[in-house]
Amino acid sequence: MRDEKKPRCTVCRAGISTAGKRGRPALYCSRSCQARAYRQRKRPPVPAPESPAPPSGARSRRRRQIAEAVWRIAAERGLDAASMREIAAEAGVSLRVVQYHFGSKHQLLVAALHMLHRENERLARTRIHYDPANLRGVLSAMLDEFLPLDAQRAMALRVFSAYYARSLTDHAVAAVFLSDDHPLEDLVAGFIATARDSGQTSPGLDARREADLLVAAAVGLGGDVLHGRRTLDDVRATLDYHLSKIFTPAGGHPLRDGSTSAARTT
Repeated sequence: MRDEKKPRCTVCRAGISTAGKRGRPALYCSRSCQARAYRQRKRPPVPAPESPAPPSGARSRRRRQIAEAVWRIAAERGLDAASMREIAAEAGVSLRVVQYHFGSKHQLLVAALHMLHRENERLARTRIHYDPANLRGVLSAMLDEFLPLDAQRAMALRVFSAYYARSLTDHAVAAVFLSDDHPLEDLVAGFIATARDSGQTSPGLDARREADLLVAAAVGLGGDVLHGRRTLDDVRATLDYHLSKIFTPAGGHPLRDGSTSAARTT
């Protein structure tokens, strides 16, 4: 009977000797168990789902709902305002739901950025129509994707600006946002090289350099439109001016085959 009343360690359940001890009863049989208990208290609890895991379709929709909340906060107030509680409130869900779907704030920010990239690519494919006979129009349509021509593109541009500011101090975000790959510049350079090889541009044109200039100009000028420093018409005229210089063959006259609006919709 005495053994049954003997206190036991709350970690390993071993018996604790009370001989010669006064005061509050001991909770641990050794300093090792005391350290283990301390480490367990320091670990953040694994959030339990409020309900059984939803089907993949419902899970995907919920993740998208939360990511859209991140986009809205980033576009309106910047990523510094995007705490997990703020995101949950904006998404209309509990904090536990956000933690269940993404685990941590960093995981959520990175996932939301990837999702926005995929969404922009999907929408761009619906707006840009490839026409090998009018590569200038195709390029003009691609550059439009960096301009705030509608609410969706204006929001995306604001979100990317917020992520860029965050990437200056967050190396993990920078690794996603500032990838060593340059798929867009590579695509633009490929179109320019095709046009050059078919005689639509000057023979010695450096397609890669021209692509870098075009993309950088579109991104920067799009930001100016957001700030109200330039108008959309002025920015598009500037980009069209540079395209005219690119699409000038050896004869010295710009090619205007197909208007620049032929391959794009706004």
